[in-house]
Amino acid sequence: MTSISVIGTGNMGSAIAGLAKKGGASVQIVDRAGAKAQDAAAALGATPAVFGDALTGDIVVLALPYPALDDVVTTYGAALDGKTVVDLTNPVDFATFDALTVPADSSAAAQLQATLPDAHVVKAFNTNFAATLASGTVGGEPTTVVIAGDDDAAKSELVELFTAAGLKVADAGALKRARELEAVGFLQMVLAVREHISWTGGFGVHA
Repeated sequence: MTSISVIGTGNMGSAIAGLAKKGGASVQIVDRAGAKAQDAAAALGATPAVFGDALTGDIVVLALPYPALDDVVTTYGAALDGKTVVDLTNPVDFATFDALTVPADSSAAAQLQATLPDAHVVKAFNTNFAATLASGTVGGEPTTVVIAGDDDAAKSELVELFTAAGLKVADAGALKRARELEAVGFLQMVLAVREHISWTGGFGVHA
């Protein structure tokens, strides 16, 4: 059975944990607040944990804001070696909401991979709003999660799990494509903030 640890109990973390459970995975839910982890885990039949506890999942989803990634690396470091680490952050400059905060030739996911060289970092979910993950649809089409990463086995595991949960998964290739995915995620957020799309909508992929 696939095992997954979801760090974060916000809208994205809750939606992804629910999908993982639906896809047949064993789910651990991790949060700094033990009560939040317990409540979220109880709702899904998952296992709760406090941030800093051992991670039981072979897949670790970082359902956190970009600035929190450094704390994950500091806290877990080598404990993530060999694991698939899913980064869904969009490194937006929220002071101006006018740029990404990583260099133009890099990405949050690439930076994370550099700090965790023995983990398998995969960019995923950053072009999806939580509501479209929870509903499984965007504009009448199945929600598509676009992923990027350098380890094919890690990506295949994610494809299998979330396809089983009812989503579509599109593989954009190597982790260097995370830069483009983060730009798309940023654009989608800008459109939502400017009320040109709703937070229950977003971009879809139609084959």
